[in-house]
Amino acid sequence: MQCSWKAVLLLALASIAIQYTAIRTFTAKSFHSCPIPNPVNCSLSQDTDVADRLCDESPTFSYNVSRKTHVLILATTRSGSSFVGQLFNQHFDVFYLFEPLYHVQYTLIPKLTQSKSTTDRRVMLGASRDLLRSLYDCDLYFLENYIKPQPVNHTTDRLFRRGASKALCSPPVCESLGAVDLHLEEGDCVKKCGTLNLTLATESCREHGHVAIKTVRVPEVSDLRALVEDPRLNLKVIQLVRDPRGILASRSETFRDTYRLWRIWDGTGRKPYNLDVTQLTTVCEDFWNSVSTGLNRPLWLKGKYMLVRYEDLARNPMKKTEEIYDFLGIPMDSNVERWIQNNTRGDRSSSKHKYGTVRNSAATAEKWRFRLSYEIVAFTQHACRQVLAQLGYKTASSEEELKNLSISLVEERDFLPFS
Repeated sequence: MQCSWKAVLLLALASIAIQYTAIRTFTAKSFHSCPIPNPVNCSLSQDTDVADRLCDESPTFSYNVSRKTHVLILATTRSGSSFVGQLFNQHFDVFYLFEPLYHVQYTLIPKLTQSKSTTDRRVMLGASRDLLRSLYDCDLYFLENYIKPQPVNHTTDRLFRRGASKALCSPPVCESLGAVDLHLEEGDCVKKCGTLNLTLATESCREHGHVAIKTVRVPEVSDLRALVEDPRLNLKVIQLVRDPRGILASRSETFRDTYRLWRIWDGTGRKPYNLDVTQLTTVCEDFWNSVSTGLNRPLWLKGKYMLVRYEDLARNPMKKTEEIYDFLGIPMDSNVERWIQNNTRGDRSSSKHKYGTVRNSAATAEKWRFRLSYEIVAFTQHACRQVLAQLGYKTASSEEELKNLSISLVEERDFLPFS
């Protein structure tokens, strides 16, 4: 009885440990929760096969034995994140998910105050980390906690922008496709594939060699430390940044109602007294804090962090994409190369859709110079002066200089990954 009691106790302790979020306190070696029977404490007649079965069936903490690479694209809205996401979505061996944290945000926000307090932020980030951990483990059922109405029999038609994930719009997840449907447009996916079966999606995820997720709902890389240090994951973070002036111009054009006062200022030359400047300054503060963490090269980010400027990717998409895949240690796919060739040389009409990715990438990166008035540019340069200098974005001292400088407003910088 003594040996059996100990085995039960150890199993209970292991169960508690699984729920403990500070997984980084565990050592690199696998931790087995069941000990080998000790003949000192157990009678010689104890069935060792039973003890072995207990060990086989008990939870263990281990490294990422599947050798999957887990990729997180850390970005903010209108920074080119959809474009970067496609660089993974097109890879035949990458299971890509577009903004799954959308569901966390829109499920929890009604239950939280609108004060953007530290407590609210912790709740959001805690739930987001739990969901990311499950998704990287190909447990898509965990999403059901945040999809409303809750899926029935693990099927739903409410997954946010399902069509942006190639894996969710192709066999075996979508069984109704024919040979002519292999390259579905995002809007056609739901029409042709019907409801999403999360069981099939989970199986598809497990069949892929790697998992990539894009999010604009995690402010800083330090918010991901628990996941980066989780030995069950092989998480690598691609932090995408963009010139804040370009982000502001793009948001003002895309989110016209939300950025109405910025548009009034741009059109009239008069700054509204009730302008919400945090729509700009929050971006710059998050960039500054996150990039400072990455460039300081803490040991927990070694081999796990790469900083990418959207402008560098736009100027030379093939070269930069090769660098990204080299950092990740994943062979680059010919499908990715083909997609880059077909989607970075678009004409002016090809970029009309606000979430589209077909465009002249270099021209798009610098278009903000002709969208924003110089007064707004000067205001942005002052409000974000620290992060502009940190990331190598030059400032313009006059409207004439702004219009004539083109992409040379970006300094040549080589942000080498921390390896």
